[in-house]
Amino acid sequence: MTTLSKGANLQVEAASVRVVLGWRPGPGVPDLDASALLLAGGGRVRSDGDFVFYNQPVHASGAVRHLGKRPGADALEVNLAALEPGVERVALCASADGGTFGRVPGLHLLLLDAASGVELVRFEMSAGPETAFVSGELYRRAGVWKFRAVGQGYASGLAGLATDFGITVDDAPPQTATVPAPAPAPVPAPAPVPAPVSAPAAAPVPAPAVRMVKGEERLPEDMRGRLSLRKQQVAVSLDKNGAAGVTARVVLVLDASGSMSALYSRGTVASVVERMAAVAAQLDDDGEMQAWTFATNPARLPDLAVGDLPEWLRLHVRVGQMSLFGRRKAPRGLLPGQVDMREVGFQNEEQKVIAEVRAYVRAHPAAAPTLVLFFSDGGVYRNAEIERELREAVEEPVFWQFVGLGRAGFGVLERFDTMPGRRVDNVGFFAVDDIDRLSDAELYDRLLSEFPSWLGAARRAGILR
Repeated sequence: MTTLSKGANLQVEAASVRVVLGWRPGPGVPDLDASALLLAGGGRVRSDGDFVFYNQPVHASGAVRHLGKRPGADALEVNLAALEPGVERVALCASADGGTFGRVPGLHLLLLDAASGVELVRFEMSAGPETAFVSGELYRRAGVWKFRAVGQGYASGLAGLATDFGITVDDAPPQTATVPAPAPAPVPAPAPVPAPVSAPAAAPVPAPAVRMVKGEERLPEDMRGRLSLRKQQVAVSLDKNGAAGVTARVVLVLDASGSMSALYSRGTVASVVERMAAVAAQLDDDGEMQAWTFATNPARLPDLAVGDLPEWLRLHVRVGQMSLFGRRKAPRGLLPGQVDMREVGFQNEEQKVIAEVRAYVRAHPAAAPTLVLFFSDGGVYRNAEIERELREAVEEPVFWQFVGLGRAGFGVLERFDTMPGRRVDNVGFFAVDDIDRLSDAELYDRLLSEFPSWLGAARRAGILR
């Protein structure tokens, strides 16, 4: 059996799997219910029939079933071979009855081969004030099914989770005062009609507020439109996690080691920067990001203001002076602010840029906490040095969110979620096979799932005021 950390993924060889949501029941512990959402392109259901849960236990295709519950466990079965071609993902969800997931001890997910009963994956989870949860997902890539450990909670409950994936949620009927009328003559009672299956009702929730920042009006029309939609999605993702209206300084760190060259040349890194600009625009009052690039050595890039995004991408999202075994080509007329990439080098030395960002935060204190968005394609090997830097950073008002691009080794970064000996968990990590194919909704949900929990823990620990 393989134990996965949050954000990790694994190819699933079994044709059919059993998914068991597990916990330790006891006095005051909420009861949990497992459910599944069959998602098509865009991460949405095709109809309400794609929601499998206790009131709708079998999908029409027969490929997904709710198997039922015993104390401390609730199970689903997913026949991967029988899923319709239009289904790209199966989100494995849960809801808490009578409390929050933060009150549930021993929360975990098991993935088993349905035919043999062999345990394939174990994923240990932790939570806070959420009442609904996406514990994992089964997803199709190039005809192969994989499992990803997600571990993302929803403060808005099962109804909020279901609505986010396209399920129709019935509002509660309005209550109106009436004047008693004379009693009508009795009539025969009609035959009972089965109630339609639906997700639990929820009251309408106003859309989260979206910030406007200086310089947006200067952006090209298409880029301005993308930014507006992405800011809305960032606001929704924060609201789901109980962090609506929070502010933060945002710092961007970009891997520029030799293995990243293809991601730069095909525009993936530029796309990442544009998507992260929306995070800064929504979280930071001035909408600016501090930015670093790194390989063997770190290099500070000019601050990124939203209004300067097109020119910043042109000037600074670059590998530069690349040769087969390093950076040996002389720079060709570097423009102001551009980095001579020969000085950055070729290898992975994450600990150096982590130390430099820490020094910047100490030298430039801010009223708001700092969120570091750190993108790398792996090759992590300075594990002891990286661990030392991030352990020392626990007492600082900084949350480090690492995003792995691809399937290379991410070393100690993958283990921080379960690493003991820290007052608060100040590090998040997840990896994606192909970030270009990840929708904005899913990217921001995963990017911002742990930051709100850290905010609460850091305030309780006195790290934040």
